[in-house]
Amino acid sequence: MATIQANAIGSWQRLRPPCEVLLFGDEEGVAEAAAQLGTRHIPDVECNEYGTPLVSSAFGLAQKLASHGLLCYVNADVILLSDFLTSVAQVRAKPFLLVGRRRNIDLDAALDFSDPFWEQELLARVRSQGELFVPSALDYFVFPRGLYANMPPFAVGRVAWDNWVVFQARTSGIPVIDATKTITAVHQNHDYSHLPQGEETMRSGLETMHNRELLGGRHRSFDVRDATHVLTASGMRPAKGPRHLLRRLQKSPELNTNFSPLVQVILGCRALVDPVMKKRGAYPFRQKNNKPGK
Repeated sequence: MATIQANAIGSWQRLRPPCEVLLFGDEEGVAEAAAQLGTRHIPDVECNEYGTPLVSSAFGLAQKLASHGLLCYVNADVILLSDFLTSVAQVRAKPFLLVGRRRNIDLDAALDFSDPFWEQELLARVRSQGELFVPSALDYFVFPRGLYANMPPFAVGRVAWDNWVVFQARTSGIPVIDATKTITAVHQNHDYSHLPQGEETMRSGLETMHNRELLGGRHRSFDVRDATHVLTASGMRPAKGPRHLLRRLQKSPELNTNFSPLVQVILGCRALVDPVMKKRGAYPFRQKNNKPGK
């Protein structure tokens, strides 16, 4: 994991204009990595009874300690490229939440940041080998300071908390922007040997169950499909495609949106038919290359 984290942090440090990088946690090696890479280290993150850091603590500390008014949470296995800040600069909404899907890639060597063409070479590899991951898994969030002051005590590295972040923005009337088209978020595949029971801990352990309880149910699981806007090369535009509209209908109870009785009947029928259609593979437009990252 050391190489993966060095690749990710090194890419953040090369964003222009320069960004302040804060590393959270007191796990073994974090302080050394921060010192070696020249980033600010915040060790005093609140943990749960299992010793797992809480996302809520990291978000709270970042909003108090950061030097800038615009913040970004990003997982330490994700490489960001020059298109990141270029995309953020296109956002014309205040406040807002910007999210996007990641691209999985096998990358087991350290990036040579002294090579002036390192980004172009990595981009070429992502285009030929990268896999666009599922829309429900989110790895980065850009938002203004103060937007998330009262986050439930979610455990980091487990499911559901990222979906709550989008749910909270949507139900608060905050524009949610899907930047998948303009931001290349490169996720370096890895195993879960750092967890007590590997990947099972992340997907079905007690902490995961608790995260899901804090979310409040699957109906509150929001993601990039619930974006109100899409970011393109020409700027922001409202998310009005068929899939966005259908998703909005499906999530209408959580969004307190009133639809006609006919629409409610259609939604009820869709809820009954969808599981059968998915089982039969009757949705050919759904992406097939959504294998989990290793």
